[in-house]
Amino acid sequence: MRNRSIRSLLGIVLAVLLMQGCNTMEGIGKDIETAGDKLENAAKKSK
Repeated sequence: MRNRSIRSLLGIVLAVLLMQGCNTMEGIGKDIETAGDKLENAAKKSK
């Protein structure tokens, strides 16, 4: 069940990143960093 939740969260994060349509590598890097922070926070809360 936990694996499924993580996959769902990653899918949502990926969809958000794609919808934002970054035009530069810097923008993509910032978006990925933000998504990583949110994923890390979600993982800490689920412990």
